[in-house]
Amino acid sequence: MTTPAAPAARTRSLADRVRRCGPWLAVAPFLLVMLVGLVLPVIVLATGAFEGDSLSNSFNAGYRSAFWGSVKLSVVCAVLGAVVGLPVAQAVLAGGSVLRRLVLTVSGVLANFGGVPLAFMFIATIGNAGVVTSLLSDWTGFDLGNSPFSLYQFGGLAVVYLYFLVPLMVIVIAPALDGVRAEWSEAAENLGATRAQYWRHVAGPLLAPPVMAGALLLFCASMSAFATAQAMVGGTVPLVTLQIANALSGNVSADNAGVGAALAIEMIALVGVVMAAYWTIERRTARWLR
Repeated sequence: MTTPAAPAARTRSLADRVRRCGPWLAVAPFLLVMLVGLVLPVIVLATGAFEGDSLSNSFNAGYRSAFWGSVKLSVVCAVLGAVVGLPVAQAVLAGGSVLRRLVLTVSGVLANFGGVPLAFMFIATIGNAGVVTSLLSDWTGFDLGNSPFSLYQFGGLAVVYLYFLVPLMVIVIAPALDGVRAEWSEAAENLGATRAQYWRHVAGPLLAPPVMAGALLLFCASMSAFATAQAMVGGTVPLVTLQIANALSGNVSADNAGVGAALAIEMIALVGVVMAAYWTIERRTARWLR
């Protein structure tokens, strides 16, 4: 004979199972999107990359030059973005809560502002016929269009990328700067340390990992940017993203579609290695800045 407590026990057991499955059910739509939008495309790309001689052809001189161009641009943007973003973030955090909220909110918007609108903004401002270019020519006689700086070359593209990379660095490094407590500086001062010694032996070693992690994140953002470069420089600056777009959009022979897939896989592998290094540094940093 079933005791009255048995139905209640079964009900509790069923409720426990539902409660344990609840988090998985909640993230199921996200996992489905990741599967359809990330995993399956990578599988398709890998299939195309290893067909025929696609992988070996992707190491030809032209493609190799484009890959190196993207790496070089990403390194320059990552270093400059970290060097500029760190003092900006430090000044913002020291400026009070109102300035902090304002700058971090604006940084969140600018960090996601890119593509064709960003390219058009710079072209309309400091391009060959831009507003600032025309004003400088009328007021000072200085022709920005004939100066060594060109918006449509490597240096100009790096400047445009910094427009969204510096705000991204501010967002990334702000929590790490918050983790450096004022008491540490006061303790170092009480022990007779100079400001330079404090930054060299205390704050510097603590902030070095998050700064490196932020620079790696900027590298990945620069490496994967496409629409801005396509709208600004076209084929003037060799970039792997532009080569992939040309190979996969039908602008070249159909045989090169596999080369585009191979370039994409190589790019994904490089970004994956960089992101793994980023996550490793972030985990180690978190232990020190709690």
